[in-house]
Amino acid sequence: MNKIIGLDIGKKRIGIAMSDIMGLIAHPVETISREPEKSAIEKIKQICKDNDVKKIVAGLPKNMNNTIGEQAQDCISFADNFKDEYEVIFEDERLSSKQAEYILAQTGHKYTKNKQLVDLKSACLILQQYLDRK
Repeated sequence: MNKIIGLDIGKKRIGIAMSDIMGLIAHPVETISREPEKSAIEKIKQICKDNDVKKIVAGLPKNMNNTIGEQAQDCISFADNFKDEYEVIFEDERLSSKQAEYILAQTGHKYTKNKQLVDLKSACLILQQYLDRK
């Protein structure tokens, strides 16, 4: 079985999570800057290559009324960079950042000045949601 990567794609940063080899548990990998975008794409492809990843689960921030807004379109556009080499799946990620902030606060992490922690935790939540449903 291959590992699966999860992405929380934001305008400034991308949180990256990865499954274990059994596809049961998501764990954090790193947060990278989205700019320059070409560099971010290459970094994600390298992580996939190094870990024998065949599937990417990208968070899709739908609007609360289930429509696709500007941010969701941006995520789709970014994820399209991987569709020729990897299976790309979109996972509804509504409120994942709020959930990540809550979990970090409950565990005593200071996230307000380190948004990378929120992006990383969000990536884990997105991937774990997919893994649990699978």
